[in-house]
Formats: sequence, C-alpha cells, structure tokens
Amino acid sequence: MAISKREEGKKVNSNINVTPMVDVMLVLLIIFMVITPMLNNKVVVDLPKVAAAVIMEDANKEDAITVAVTRDGKTFLGGDQVTKEDLTAKVSDLLAKKTDATADKSVYLRADIRSSYGVVMDTIDAVRAAGVSQLNLLTDMNTTE
Repeated sequence: MAISKREEGKKVNSNINVTPMVDVMLVLLIIFMVITPMLNNKVVVDLPKVAAAVIMEDANKEDAITVAVTRDGKTFLGGDQVTKEDLTAKVSDLLAKKTDATADKSVYLRADIRSSYGVVMDTIDAVRAAGVSQLNLLTDMNTTE
C-alpha cells in the first residue's frame, strides 16, 4: 500500500473575504440612521410654527409621556390610540410608574395645527385630571423669518 500525497491542498486560499460583510453592515447602518428619528414620533402631526419656540430636550427622552392629537380629532398616548375617557387613567398610571423622586411629572402635547380647538382643550383637561404637574405644548420653530 502506497501513501498518496495531495498537491492540490497547497492551492486553496484560506483568507476570508470580508468586503461583502462590510457592505451589508454599511447599508444596515444607513437604514437605521434614517429610521431611528422616525421611531420617536410615532404619530405624524403637523405642529404649529412659532417664532419664540423653546427647545425641550426632555420631550425626546425614552420615558417621556407624549400625547398627540391628530387633525381628525384622534388622541394618541405614545403610539397607541386612546379615548379621552381612558386618557386620564392611562396617564396617571404612567406617572405612577415614574418612581424616581427627581422624575418630573410632565406631559408633552403634540397637537396638529388643523385640529379642532375644542378637541385639544378636552385632551388638555383629561391630562390635567391625571395629576400632571406640568403640561408642555410642543411646536416647531418658524424658520421663514
């Protein structure tokens, strides 16, 4: 019995080509960079534009309580649609979950510019009934001046 030796094994390239993996990762990075800002504002509303807007960085926090009123009068708590009757109970539950003593009991309201004034006032009344210490109305900065 003779032992045969393979000479073909010397021709095999054992290097790993990582270029396709890098391409896929860059595409995923770009997708996540585009999608992430849209995840914060789950409900699309056209905010009123004002000249003296104050930047509220706390509104972008993950644990911020955000109420949105759309132009057709629907009310949303975060990304979930709620009725005005349920809004008070749900906001007070979210405020009770903020156990940190330094946590502020504030709510951010995003109302569409074309929504009815009465609907916005009913929403404000329901939020205030939940024991909110501060209600912040979110607007956009007027950049035409």
